[in-house]
Amino acid sequence: MNNKTRKTLTAVFADPLNGNMEWRDVEALLVALGCRGIEGKGSSVTFEKDGVRATFRRPHPDKTALRYRVKALRDFLTQLRIKP
Repeated sequence: MNNKTRKTLTAVFADPLNGNMEWRDVEALLVALGCRGIEGKGSSVTFEKDGVRATFRRPHPDKTALRYRVKALRDFLTQLRIKP
């Protein structure tokens, strides 16, 4: 994991929730953590690791992950026992 992905991981668990995170940074973090991305229909993407799955819709037209997506991401990482 490089420095940028570490910063993204820290931002995911920051309080209050960051509602202005670049979605591409979120995807880069999940890949760096060893998650497998599975493309779905349209903007849907599922990430899977160790049998745990989470499905997200990529934000569009804006490229930022709003608070509810960051909260879902935080919940997914907590299920995987990943903390900053």
